[in-house]
Amino acid sequence: MKQASLKFKTSMENVNIMSDNVEVRKVVLNTMLAVLFALAFWYVLIIGNMTFDIVERRVLEKEALALSNEIGNLELSYLSISNSLDLSLSHSMGFKETKATFATRKSLGYNFASEALDSLKLGKNEI
Repeated sequence: MKQASLKFKTSMENVNIMSDNVEVRKVVLNTMLAVLFALAFWYVLIIGNMTFDIVERRVLEKEALALSNEIGNLELSYLSISNSLDLSLSHSMGFKETKATFATRKSLGYNFASEALDSLKLGKNEI
């Protein structure tokens, strides 16, 4: 392992990444600045989206609270109206009380269940 690290160190000393050429330095600088600008733009975009989402959430929470209050008021008015309903009010509105009639079935006088059981009577030892 020590020989590999020593070999890597000596090979890196022999490599000259930056030459004296001014154009290479400008390209590296421009690339670094472009990456920095792209990251800054991305950061501002994310922060802006988070801010707009927070503001929208607060607006929606206020709207939900207003709707909840409106539902409570409607329930209260419903309960007060339903408590005021009575028979005299319905007569004044033109409703009348009816007598309910139900359909009934007459007995045939024949018991199917007892006949079915009688037909199943077996001897004492039969299964």
